[in-house]
Amino acid sequence: MAVPVIQQVRVGAYIMGKKLRGVEKYPLVLMLEPLFRCNLACPGCGKIDYEDDILNKRLSVEECLKAVDDCGAPIVSIPGGEPLIHKEIVQIVEGIVARKKFVYLCTNALLLEKNLSKFTPTPYLTFSVHLDGMEAHHDKAVAQPGTFKRAVSAIRKAKAMGFRVNVNCTLFDQMSATEAAEFFDFCTHDLGVEGITVSPGYAYERAPDQEHFLSRKKTKQLFRDVFKHEGAKKWRFSQSTLFLDFLAGNQSYKCTPWGNPTRNIFGWQKPCYLLNEGYADTFQELMDSVEWDKYGTGNYEKCADCMVHCGYEPTAVTDTVSHPLKALRVFLKGVNTEGEMAPEINLDNQRPAEFVFEGLVKTLSQKMAEKEAAEGEKAA
Repeated sequence: MAVPVIQQVRVGAYIMGKKLRGVEKYPLVLMLEPLFRCNLACPGCGKIDYEDDILNKRLSVEECLKAVDDCGAPIVSIPGGEPLIHKEIVQIVEGIVARKKFVYLCTNALLLEKNLSKFTPTPYLTFSVHLDGMEAHHDKAVAQPGTFKRAVSAIRKAKAMGFRVNVNCTLFDQMSATEAAEFFDFCTHDLGVEGITVSPGYAYERAPDQEHFLSRKKTKQLFRDVFKHEGAKKWRFSQSTLFLDFLAGNQSYKCTPWGNPTRNIFGWQKPCYLLNEGYADTFQELMDSVEWDKYGTGNYEKCADCMVHCGYEPTAVTDTVSHPLKALRVFLKGVNTEGEMAPEINLDNQRPAEFVFEGLVKTLSQKMAEKEAAEGEKAA
């Protein structure tokens, strides 16, 4: 099953509890980045463009678990960087599992096979392995030959040892619908993974490759063409049916940027996992200080083409809980691939993009250096 029953029940109860208490803004998934360092340098990535002194920083076990407690989200996704580079990643995962949170450890799997024996299979832990298509597509997407074979080998080993494994797939405009369908068939029927997480790539302003990100129009048509393929109903996605329906242009959702808050070495990232426009020192400060209405498609130029799961899956999940019959109809009939699409959000009044990355990182690096120097003097 793509999502364990216990996870569906607990997440549903969590959302209903928030609704009953009248809480309008609450996190669904904590994006916990314990480091930015990675053993790949993918051209579509905007997360590893930092100087070495920043790439060498790590969140401690205590900092990670405090973030989990402060945020309170029922699901914790651990992206990066490559989390398996972190020497204390096992203790971090064990601490989160002990709190009965559902952990998705995102990895390119190059280090997974040799580290599997350090982890214990449990419904609370899923390895989310990054694969961007079949071998030729994936190796090109991550700019390193041989990575697909190593990741596939690690997936088979993890499955044999009883671990839950998802495939995390980002689509760009280089893959056709037929190629995507072939890949989903492979993941479901050959690899036998529990689920597939799929999303169009976000056009990070710092990503080396700016030519192959999908527009919203192209994304919707691509997913309609993908879901037309015979056997589409048998693919196992670890996402809500209504999010997939949204990707195919059948839902006019607005982003829920507070649904997946991000904690990394700088603090709590404003406003979301994809944009980097400042940091808050605490989770509560993040929730209180961000002017959320200034972000999202139609509100901000940087969000114009975004349809990424971290912003729209929380919207779809909330809609599923509020309108279960609508979700059931899509589940039973499949995603609609014909007819008129849902109205698109008007972009006429969106505010212009602000480019603050350089100054922001320089300031944060300086603050961190000053803090470490002060702590060093105090210790001496």
